[in-house]
Amino acid sequence: MDKYLTVTALNRYLKFKFDQDSELQSILLKAEISNFKRHSRGHLYLTLKDEKSQVSAVMFASNAKSLKFDPKDGDQILVTGYVSVYEPYGNYQVYINKMEMDGVGDLYLAYEKLKKSLDEEGLFKETHKKPLPGIPKTIGVITSKTGAAVRDIINVIKQRFPMTDILVYPASVQGVFAKGEIVSQIEKANRDQLVDVLIVGRGGGSIEDLWPFNEEVVARAMYASEIPIISAVGHETDYTIADFVADARASTPSHAAEMAVPNRKDVLEWILQKENQLKQILKNQLSSLSQRFKHVMSHHIIRRPLRLIEQEEMKLNHLYDRLLQYSPKKYIEQKIQDVDQYKRILQSSFKHLLASKRHQFIRLSESLDLLSPLNIMTKGYAIVKQNQTIKKSVTDILRNQPLHIQMHDGDITCDIVELKGKKDV
Repeated sequence: MDKYLTVTALNRYLKFKFDQDSELQSILLKAEISNFKRHSRGHLYLTLKDEKSQVSAVMFASNAKSLKFDPKDGDQILVTGYVSVYEPYGNYQVYINKMEMDGVGDLYLAYEKLKKSLDEEGLFKETHKKPLPGIPKTIGVITSKTGAAVRDIINVIKQRFPMTDILVYPASVQGVFAKGEIVSQIEKANRDQLVDVLIVGRGGGSIEDLWPFNEEVVARAMYASEIPIISAVGHETDYTIADFVADARASTPSHAAEMAVPNRKDVLEWILQKENQLKQILKNQLSSLSQRFKHVMSHHIIRRPLRLIEQEEMKLNHLYDRLLQYSPKKYIEQKIQDVDQYKRILQSSFKHLLASKRHQFIRLSESLDLLSPLNIMTKGYAIVKQNQTIKKSVTDILRNQPLHIQMHDGDITCDIVELKGKKDV
């Protein structure tokens, strides 16, 4: 008859075999730390890995007290310890007695190099980060369609704000094809423009599992996205390049869902608060208008409206009197009178001026007559010309040319018979 072992017996046997192997009771390992966690009681839980393999490890608090450095993911370390089986789970793991630094792991170096490069380029700047919508109509989720992350996100959103629609863009979140699928889905969401915000991420894992979110192409796709992106990669202690590029970083996928939508109760309370504030504002305005109405109704103008008419009538009469005073007709009549007066003054002045000029003309004419050669010629004087030239002396006269003598009552042309000057007498 076959004898069946219990699982406990099997694990106990395997532990016994491990413990009896002297080669496993004292080992020296060179490895890189991954998935590091510190227990509240001081125990250290981590994964030791190299390029091709990994193994779980634990360092109890009694040994961890002697550490001279603070371990973290990416540290390259030298380990002294032993290998055994943890019976409750049947897992074999390394129990570390001593651990010391031996440089920084290759993945961690690549992570730090890319992080520095993108930071210097400006991809992490707060000025580039877009605000998240207050109440999104539709949320896009880029993650594995079968993972726990998408279920957590959907459950939280439906609990907090069930009116919001969810659109899942499935993508691998680990492995060689993950980065390409993540980038493709970010670009597709931006082309479709069907969602108000994107949640991009996955659950926890080792640094290798989370590595697609440390890829440069993913970082640049998130940076170029016109839709706000919430990065939700791993657990609270896990940080990837995507966390720094995204518009907001959530510690877990569930936390991302909480960031993406408001709590329905909070929204209802806010609406109720605004409703009460609006009622109070309307109440205050009604009270203020009521007081103003009472004040207006108590005014003497309202109580004695005829006084207002009488005052306005007095103003109208005053304006009428002023209008008559400055009437254009009266002004024109006055100006016509002024024109007539100026016309009479001008005519009188012209007559006086004409008489004065006539008298002056007569006097000048008489003076001119007295000085006129014609008037002198009436007394026996004459003008002697030769060749149209007035001759003033006997010496200017030519003997062989006729003379023309102009007298006051006519002209004489004559030939020269004899010329005799005063010297010839």
